[in-house]
Amino acid sequence: MVRQTRRQFLGTSAALLAAGATTRGFALDNAPRPKIAIVLTACFYRSHAHVLLENFLEPYLFCGQLKQPAVEVVALYAAQFNDNDTLRRIAKDYSIPLYPSIAEAICRGGQELAVDGVVSIGEHGEYPENELGQQLYPRKEFFDQIVAVFRKSGRSVPVFNDKHLSYRFDWAKEMVDVSRELKFPLLAGSSVPLSQRVPDVSLPPGAAIEEAVSIHGGPTERYGYHALEVLQAIVEDRAGGETGVSSVTYLTADQMRGDEGRGRWSPELAVAAMKAEYELNGIQPPADPLAELKEGFLIEYSDGTKGTVLKVGESGIRWNFACRLKAEVHPRAFSHYVGPWNNRSLFRALANAIQVMIVEKRAPYPVERILMSSGMTEAIMQSKFHKAPQKTPQLQFTYKPMDWERVRENGETWKTITPDTPEPEYMKKDPEPKGV
Repeated sequence: MVRQTRRQFLGTSAALLAAGATTRGFALDNAPRPKIAIVLTACFYRSHAHVLLENFLEPYLFCGQLKQPAVEVVALYAAQFNDNDTLRRIAKDYSIPLYPSIAEAICRGGQELAVDGVVSIGEHGEYPENELGQQLYPRKEFFDQIVAVFRKSGRSVPVFNDKHLSYRFDWAKEMVDVSRELKFPLLAGSSVPLSQRVPDVSLPPGAAIEEAVSIHGGPTERYGYHALEVLQAIVEDRAGGETGVSSVTYLTADQMRGDEGRGRWSPELAVAAMKAEYELNGIQPPADPLAELKEGFLIEYSDGTKGTVLKVGESGIRWNFACRLKAEVHPRAFSHYVGPWNNRSLFRALANAIQVMIVEKRAPYPVERILMSSGMTEAIMQSKFHKAPQKTPQLQFTYKPMDWERVRENGETWKTITPDTPEPEYMKKDPEPKGV
């Protein structure tokens, strides 16, 4: 595939503008853009830090509109600089100060908070795993350092935390509790639920969901979390809102098909979810779409709703969903389309949602969704380790869903960025060739 340098990509953006592509930010009446600090574990080509940060520094397409970043990145911090680091070059190219600590970054070298928002990306880098197989990313540690500055300064600003809040539920809950105490918006979570659904399935308000299945193709915790949030993003909108989770169970593929799983999940519903992916890609489904089933999570909600998460195959871009509504014969199923360039394009919608939150000073969807998904992830890893179901009294909390349609990608972007569009390489470590 032909790839673009930063200069070529900027030329493409300019061409889109000249051709009449809609450009829209969030700042009104020429008001100054909110200034933000981005703190992260490590940054390299196609890391979470890279694919989020690029949409804060360059124009990006969302729902077919070419948007200028609504915020200004004025400070950077990284915990690690690996051999493939790109942050130093990004800081130099965009003239953004790189600070030696989180406190110095969000104070911009001073003694008090000096930004209007903080984006914390605790994903990637060299961090150990615990006995449960959880990567010990310092998301809570980052959060604590950010909050310490808030307390010292006597004011708070919106905060985004990438992916699940923490590998420990008690820490995740503390993060949410502190955000409420200090009255600042807290957003977190996965990029996947914000991507285009094909077909564009939306459930009626207060739908009576009997059972739902979410399917991914990656590692147990890292991708299982995404699949759990895909599940939660739909089922939270059922009749009565979220009622909590009473138990979770991890099962191997053989157990899912055997006595331990029989009758506790619907293979027919899972097949419908897989068929949505094959239809999206114009491929004839195999005779058994679940032949490559690897493992499963069984989720029992307090109101009796059934949730299932499956790993099928080894595809890093597999994100499928299906559910059955009461009194409906046929399931509702869709596949998340991630756009070209594997999962890189997923982060456009998430970066847009973060900017919405910082500008509007309120989260566009409930942080309780991420708290629930974070807790389910830890409980699943406990179930896998102990080879036993896990009761989850800590997850028996309720919350009401929000209308978050405006921050979902509707597919219009993929009329401009197609599989034939060259992928930009402008944030790679290596310098651009001379004469380019």
